[in-house]
Amino acid sequence: MTRVVVGMSGGVDSSVAAALLKEQGYDVIGIMLRLWSEPPVIGDDGVELVAENKCCSLESVNDARRVAAALDIPFYVINVEQPFQRTIVDFFFDEYAAGRTPNPCLRCNRHIRFTLLLERALALGAEYLATGHYARVDDDPATGQRRLRQGVDAAKDQSYMLHVLSQNQLRHALFPLGEYTKPQVRALAAERGLPVATKAESQEICFVAANDYRGFMRRYAETTGRAAPRPGPILDAAGKQVGQHQGLAYYTVGQRKGLGVTAREPLHVLRLDPAQNAVVVGSAAELARDAFTVRQTTWTSDSAPSAPFTAQVKLRYKAPLVGATITPLAEGRAEVRLDAPARAITPGQAAVFYGGAEGDEALGGGLIE
Repeated sequence: MTRVVVGMSGGVDSSVAAALLKEQGYDVIGIMLRLWSEPPVIGDDGVELVAENKCCSLESVNDARRVAAALDIPFYVINVEQPFQRTIVDFFFDEYAAGRTPNPCLRCNRHIRFTLLLERALALGAEYLATGHYARVDDDPATGQRRLRQGVDAAKDQSYMLHVLSQNQLRHALFPLGEYTKPQVRALAAERGLPVATKAESQEICFVAANDYRGFMRRYAETTGRAAPRPGPILDAAGKQVGQHQGLAYYTVGQRKGLGVTAREPLHVLRLDPAQNAVVVGSAAELARDAFTVRQTTWTSDSAPSAPFTAQVKLRYKAPLVGATITPLAEGRAEVRLDAPARAITPGQAAVFYGGAEGDEALGGGLIE
């Protein structure tokens, strides 16, 4: 019997993934990762903020344990707090401090779930690591390589979050929900009597208390000795100071609200300038760009293309696909030229490239410079 470890979170998606695999005859083991969370903190109103990591709160652990008991599968919790803090939390803080807008889930999927958890799964004799992501994997009939493809539910597709996986990681990956929609998954959970069938899902950053990332930046600087975000000038596109910001980390490209600057037309953040510790603002029209570069590119085939190629590009997790020409450059970089200008292209976010025979294959991507 083929063994599979399911990364369980206590939510409906990973619970249904475990249930489906058990029904398909796999030897299923459920594992939850205990991730780093802030120490208890007191909010500005004097009320203690709940700081436990939402991905592994006591409630989530109990829910996952109840599901595992209902499915009659073993369940374990593994502590990875220290590597999670070093690899994910420090990166999150440092990227914001450098004027970029990070997506910590991308990094977590690559370095925590599909590295640390996969290593534990293989050590337990498992052939696969499964998660509740809405994506699909299969073998390319032409090359035999493993492909990462979009899930059938366009509203829930999470291939964007998984494009950082290598061939080795994809060979050991299973995504049982890739052929289902979210309503179908909830129905499957209800049909099986799973106790999490109606549980709400969180869209927040798992380790940030009360979804207050600005407060997190201040607190993390204090507890780790890092430099806290500091005020600086707000400049217009011509370099004239029109206001003062509270710290680069508290702003992102495209932001309109909370600038504290009055003007004849609404102003948006055009870019963040770490060298001057400045926020540069301008009109909505000035946000549009049709070319940019990415760094730290990854390719699901494990090798970068040798020549320019055309693809569809997603600039944020929920952004629509846009046509583009991608030109690989040296040192893990690439140039992206869009077929039409797009707004609020944000440094630190990932640009993910799609193509392949069916057009739904995540080919790779990189972090926007």
